[in-house]
Amino acid sequence: MEIRTIASGSSGNCLLVSAGGSHLLVDAGISCRRITAALAGLGLSPEALSGILITHEHTDHISGLATLTKKFHLPVYTAPGTARQLACRIPAIEDDLRPVSPGACFDLGPFTAETFPTSHDAAQPMGFTFICGGRKAAVVTDLGYVSDDVLDGVIGADLVVCEANHDVDKLRSGPYPYPLKVRILSDRGHLSNEAGAALALQCVEKGTKTIILAHLSAENNTPALARQVVGDFLHRAGIDPDRDILLATAPRGELSPGYEV
Repeated sequence: MEIRTIASGSSGNCLLVSAGGSHLLVDAGISCRRITAALAGLGLSPEALSGILITHEHTDHISGLATLTKKFHLPVYTAPGTARQLACRIPAIEDDLRPVSPGACFDLGPFTAETFPTSHDAAQPMGFTFICGGRKAAVVTDLGYVSDDVLDGVIGADLVVCEANHDVDKLRSGPYPYPLKVRILSDRGHLSNEAGAALALQCVEKGTKTIILAHLSAENNTPALARQVVGDFLHRAGIDPDRDILLATAPRGELSPGYEV
């Protein structure tokens, strides 16, 4: 199994999961044109996708979905509450929707996809894990906090795409309006670098070997800062982030390297 981020951050999120010639897209928060170009760079086309999995209905996770479904009629797997939101926003998407309740699992080609509820200010947000060939990868961003459901979902994954959205001091002193700051810091907002580090540590202590820090804020974080905070947190727990695991940050607007699981 191979994981690549196509885009990651508040301006757009999209990720590709591949194995055995099968491919899944997690979120479509950039334009169809950009998604198609990224796939073409890998020798793929949207027709090669077995489906699109949507975590929630915010624009930075679905902005390319209308055009993708209109052109290619790919099945869209998402929570029932999110499906209702998509049906209201995207004309003629109903036939492509495949509602899946958080906590359920389903098979897509060689993958078993498992779902779990997350805490975010959306209709019915959820995260995903993918199991293939005895290996497991988890995608968990847009979290207000790390719930027991999230931990149950991601613990045991070989690779975790883990949120490290913001530096708290940068956010508090930055230009965002006060209500937006309150939203981001709430239990239905986003994980800070420190909260992401705590989640990463729990995963690594249970065997995770690859941590990809994702959904970094352009205004309230930097890749270097996120990696430093998480790396220092792991180091204090006796884990060398340069030797014991692979710790990386997802690029904001370009295709990442492929991470094998």
